[in-house]
Amino acid sequence: MDLITFGTLAAGLLLLVVGGELLVRGASSIAGVLGISPLVIGLTVVAFGTSSPELAVSVQAGLAGNPDIALGNVVGSNIFNVLFTLGLCALILPLVVSRQLVRREVPIMVGVSLLVLLLALDGRLSTLDGALLFAGIVVYVAWSIIASRRATAAASGDEAVTIDTIAGKSAGWSVGAAVLLAVAGTGYALGWLNSVEAGFVAAGALTFLGGSLLGKGGTTRGGDIAHQIGFILVGLGTLVLGAGWLVDATTQIARALGVSDLIIGLTIVAAGTSLPEVVTSIIATLRKERDIAIGNVVGSNIFNLLGILGVAAMVTPGGLPVAPSMLNFDLLVMIAVALACLPIFFTGMAIARWEGALFLGYYVAYTAYLVLASTQHDALGAFSSTMLVAVLPLTALTLALLAGRALFPALRAPSAKP
Repeated sequence: MDLITFGTLAAGLLLLVVGGELLVRGASSIAGVLGISPLVIGLTVVAFGTSSPELAVSVQAGLAGNPDIALGNVVGSNIFNVLFTLGLCALILPLVVSRQLVRREVPIMVGVSLLVLLLALDGRLSTLDGALLFAGIVVYVAWSIIASRRATAAASGDEAVTIDTIAGKSAGWSVGAAVLLAVAGTGYALGWLNSVEAGFVAAGALTFLGGSLLGKGGTTRGGDIAHQIGFILVGLGTLVLGAGWLVDATTQIARALGVSDLIIGLTIVAAGTSLPEVVTSIIATLRKERDIAIGNVVGSNIFNLLGILGVAAMVTPGGLPVAPSMLNFDLLVMIAVALACLPIFFTGMAIARWEGALFLGYYVAYTAYLVLASTQHDALGAFSSTMLVAVLPLTALTLALLAGRALFPALRAPSAKP
């Protein structure tokens, strides 16, 4: 380990923060301009954008003949998104849950998870399976946007967070966009940026500059929308770049400490490609854009299963083989995590801090199990027995009681009489 590695680590974290800020500001602003609720923006634009690292890793892994990484990255990311990202955000600030999430999006996430398990039972996600999954994401996005435009009354009445006031009036932003365009071209030519990173930044800079020209031509609304789209695209490029640097640095550190490649793949790759979701959701939580924070996680999970697995299965020769361990354990954990959202989400339509702590605790336990199992550590037996005999049944009972009290008000304890 050297100073360059730690410098890369710090730069990656900084880029993630900057990219997440730009993405949340642009997305929340454009939601108000276009009459689309922030929740739907979080479920689509933000969620799909922050899943770009997963898409790049899974497709590249499939083409390179590493299908286990392609599938494991998606399943691991979905588990990480719910347990770690939502758990951490709820610890920072209790999250108010939209009724639409409980009634529609979370059941869709559960249903899609079950669909992937069903398609994988024959030991392979074929090209046809991939096409079916990809068709599902196309239908989901179209349906979400149309439904949101028809129900604009469901959108929050709060003033949307915008960046128009400074973006449209300051010439410095246009100069910055021109500099970013030059940096994207130079970085790609020199090999510092890959095509995805450079493409997002260049497209965002060009869109922003186009918006400035529209504004000068008197098309204020068109210029504002172009500015916001520019921020979203530059934010996405910055997130992908920051996540890549952070994953590279942490991988080097892990290897220097003697951690095996298997453990790196099970933990760092899945968690690292999910860092854009973590940063974006935390920033959205701090900015009180909680619909975007939660929608980003749920939407990312839906996109991971339908979009990323669909594309990866289609481009991988012969489809994606599914290992028995994936069928017998990891896919089941992913489904259980998705199901656990339902009772937690509809108890008071909020995720409390203690529920966030519960999610985080289970992610730590899941990661510990992966490490112990992969190394066949002596503590594996005792750990597994404790989880199966005590922790999991107690948690299942707690979730069942929460669900029962939410569904049947008569089960709630009577309030004290004055």
